[in-house]
Amino acid sequence: MRLDWDRVIAATRQAHAEADSPLCAYLYDLQALAHHADHLREGLPQHCDFFYAIKANSDLPLLATLASRVDGFEASSGGEIAWLQQHVPQAPVIFSGPGKLDAELSLALQHGATVHVESLHELERLAVLARARGQSASILLRVNPPLAELATTSLVMGGKPTQFGIAIEHLPACLERLRQEPALVLRGFHFHLLSHQLDADRHLQLLSAYLRQARQWCTQYGLRIEHINVGGGIGVNYREPDHQFDWPRFSAGLAHLLDEEKKAHGGHDVPRLRFELGRFVSAFCGYYATEVLDIKQAGERAFAVVRGGTHHFRTPYAQGHSHPFRILPVEAWPHPYSRPAIRSRQVTVAGQLCTPKDVLARDVWVDELRVGDLLLFSHAGAYAWHISHHDFLRHPHPRHLYLPAQQPA
Repeated sequence: MRLDWDRVIAATRQAHAEADSPLCAYLYDLQALAHHADHLREGLPQHCDFFYAIKANSDLPLLATLASRVDGFEASSGGEIAWLQQHVPQAPVIFSGPGKLDAELSLALQHGATVHVESLHELERLAVLARARGQSASILLRVNPPLAELATTSLVMGGKPTQFGIAIEHLPACLERLRQEPALVLRGFHFHLLSHQLDADRHLQLLSAYLRQARQWCTQYGLRIEHINVGGGIGVNYREPDHQFDWPRFSAGLAHLLDEEKKAHGGHDVPRLRFELGRFVSAFCGYYATEVLDIKQAGERAFAVVRGGTHHFRTPYAQGHSHPFRILPVEAWPHPYSRPAIRSRQVTVAGQLCTPKDVLARDVWVDELRVGDLLLFSHAGAYAWHISHHDFLRHPHPRHLYLPAQQPA
């Protein structure tokens, strides 16, 4: 995805001019988000559904931008279901995650959400709740098959024993329970074994394994299913931002994969594939802007201390990378004292917290960096503010600015 740097830089400088203290802000380019979501939608074959996982970023301007561009939203808590119910009540919802409370399952039933069931115990609890409400519930069984050889990314939650999903040795008991329970309607299977996948071909191999496994179970147990949820899992390359997941290559390969799967089904339609993408949808539209407060030199190393830090923008720490940024020089220096600066050397960018783990970027070469300059971190629209420990040390929260999508003439 091409970033509209000029638009965001102009908005950052405007925010800086309006600020009455050193700048710290998130900026979200809603026009870029709309274009990117349209691009993803256009690339998917017709036999696919596109859901957005709001855990990545549930801000209302983003949801409003996406609502007409996706088939629905994925929620992973009762709080997220309530948020969607309040703000996009007509949108279809799927409900995922381990450890669901009865109150959350009841809310999902009230909203008509499809529930991804994680265990036999959860299945039985949902059945009791559905019967008590006098309604049926659509479910997918989240299954964790042994596909460890395909799970090779930095974040793996399946393909081996984990707390997620139903182990395949327990699948027969779940299916037998469903045969006895009219209140629960099996719509299909849910697979989500990994995240941070950057290789399109590897991801196609994983999806092929999902389809093959679901087809085998349908034959083995005499099932007819409507959906196979293949999760999200597509990553964002923070280390090399110019080399991202090849969506056109993936889309073309997926169309071929579905054609082959249809042949395996004897020419009949295959279950619809449902994607629940999060990071790969919203990461590219977000930016974290911060002002340099101090520059220190310690031995052979240099450090830039900025407004904010990982309590606002946890992505670099969570992913273990040095986050990409651009320097926006600020020429004005109205103070009577000298302006600290470094030139032609590496710098580590740290925040305001009293922990050595509060680092946003390490050993990055800069031609020049001065106190009062601005740093603009890109790819900050997903799992950034929303996973951060906002109130640590009671520092003020950053501003949140939303650059509107321009309406067509």
